[in-house]
Amino acid sequence: MTRKSTTTAGPGQRQLRVAELIRQSLSGVLARGEIYDPLIGAQVVTVSRVQMSPDLKLATAYLVPLGGKGDGPALVKAFAAHAKEMRAHIAVEVSLKFAPDLRFRLDETFEKQMLMDRLLDSEKVRRDVDKPAGLGVRDDE
Repeated sequence: MTRKSTTTAGPGQRQLRVAELIRQSLSGVLARGEIYDPLIGAQVVTVSRVQMSPDLKLATAYLVPLGGKGDGPALVKAFAAHAKEMRAHIAVEVSLKFAPDLRFRLDETFEKQMLMDRLLDSEKVRRDVDKPAGLGVRDDE
């Protein structure tokens, strides 16, 4: 009898493929303007990534308003209100046994990346990087 590993691996190849298909489908729905909502129509929104549950029954789509402008929480609520309609579009476009339930979240990775860029570009970090690395070696050796 073999034991299952307790370490969690990343998403499987099928999860990644299905997630990309759903991301493309959601992006297509937005690009074609098939969802009628004043808040969604007033902003340009990018579906940056989709994460699938291991059983492929739940898809979490991460949204980014163009330029990071706009009311993010209100945008997520607007998308959640149209989740069933978007799920119906996905069911038609993506051939799966079950159309996954959709959840929406704001993608904060771009904001975190900008924060890291600002931090790395700060004077204190530059000063530390420009210092010669001592590493315990004396100059007279």
